[in-house]
Order: sequence, then C-alpha cells, then structure tokens
Amino acid sequence: MNKIFRLSVFWFVSAIIFSACTKDENKVYFKGGTPPVLTSDNSAPLVLVRDNAAENAVTFSWTNPEYQFNTGVSSQDVTYTLQVDTAGAEFTSPSMQELSISKDLSVTYTVQQLNTILTKLNLQEDIAHQVEFRIQSSLGNNSVKLISNVIGITITPYLDVAVPIPPTGELYITGDATDEGWTNAPSDAQKCEKISNTEYSIVTDFIPGKQYKFLSTLNAWQPQYGIVTATSPTPKTGGDIGYNFGLPGQKDPDAMPTPDAAGTYKVDLNFKTGKYTVTKQ
Repeated sequence: MNKIFRLSVFWFVSAIIFSACTKDENKVYFKGGTPPVLTSDNSAPLVLVRDNAAENAVTFSWTNPEYQFNTGVSSQDVTYTLQVDTAGAEFTSPSMQELSISKDLSVTYTVQQLNTILTKLNLQEDIAHQVEFRIQSSLGNNSVKLISNVIGITITPYLDVAVPIPPTGELYITGDATDEGWTNAPSDAQKCEKISNTEYSIVTDFIPGKQYKFLSTLNAWQPQYGIVTATSPTPKTGGDIGYNFGLPGQKDPDAMPTPDAAGTYKVDLNFKTGKYTVTKQ
C-alpha cells in the first residue's frame, strides 16, 4: 500500500514539473531590438519660402529596429513616430510635435508641411531656429519603444497659421456664458484684446455649465470660432480651435464649455498654433 502511495506521489509531482516546463517553453519573451538609425537627405540650413510650398523640403529615413523574440524576428506591425522639438528642449517641451508614420521606413515633407510643423512649435517666422528630429519605434499598444539618434537642422519658417485669423482684425465672445447671451452683435464689453495678428485674449467671469464661442464680424454668425471636439468629455481649459467661415462643406464648431469652478478667467486664442487656453486669474 505504501509503495503504491509513493508511486502515486512520484507521478503526480512529475506531472506538475512537466506541465510547468511545458508552459514555460510556450511563453514568448522579448529579447530586444536595435534602436533605429535616422538619416536625412538634407542637413544644410533650410529657408522655407511660401512660393515653394508644394516642393519637397526634406526626406527622413530610418532602419528597421528588428524586434526579436525567443520565437524569432517579430511579425508584428511596427509603428513609427517622428518627434520634433527645438534644440535644447530634449523633446520635453509642451509644444513638441509627434507625427505618426505607420509602417513606412521613410517620410518626405513639403515646404508647407514642414512649415506647419514649425508653426505648431510656435516658432517665430523669418528667424533661423535650431530644430531637432528623432524617430521612435514601438509595437502594438505603444509598447517596447526604441528611440533613434537625433538629427539637428537649422530652419527658417515663414508666417503661417493653423487656423484662419479673424478677417476684420476684431474678435468678440458670445454665448450663454456671457452677460449678453447668444448674440451675433455683442457690445464692446465683450471685445477681445488683440495681442498680435495671430493672438487674441479676453478676461471674463465664468460659471460652470455654460458655453461660448467667438465671432469676428458684427451682425454675422460667420466667421465663427469654437472648439474641435476630439475627445469626450470636451476639455474645459483649452483645446483645438475649430472654425466656420461659411464656405461650402464647412459646419459650425462645437461651443467651448466653461470651467468647473466659478471665477475670473483669461481665454487666449492662438491662431498660429490653432490652440486656445483658459487660465484662472
């Protein structure tokens, strides 16, 4: 009887060990990869000119990171992101640009496309800037990131805007968040301060649960500025400026929601970057 019991225990333990080994052998392990090597076909200083907007400005290429698993080279799709920032910011500035490039190993930007990237970096036009580029590779769910070397290029952008500027040079706030409600003829009390041709701001009192937009032409609902809603819930302290100039195919942007806490706020609209911010005063 004892012999039978000992044999049973032996076979039970052996089965557990075998099962564990089998499961361990079936696991897939990431063994590593090689950071992509980034190159550019043009490292000389670039002066971007509006008249050459459609011409190619620069092409970036990079090597395959060759993601390796214990089962061999990965067959998963690799996603690449070109990161662009000013020199010295080390790709940590709030305005850093990240451009998804899917599975390709190169990308070409026209003069206009490159200028738009620099515009969103909020760089002053007609001045040379040191701009840095690097590529980041990743697998599904943005995992296993590998980062390339950095390429620096001196680039002079021209004046451009992400969102069309108010054609009248004036901007007014309207909506149920204001004292005058929804009207296309707001008074001077609701007129924004013009900081520059591409930036306007206004300081006003807000209470939660209200909405507002901006108009540039009195007694007309277009041009109209609001928010481009990309996420839900709609952000209440800033976002992307949406617009409708009354052209075919355009529709009104969503209204901007007031912050969650009542108080005095400054709304700043930057048409160069296409962003607006709301800060408590």
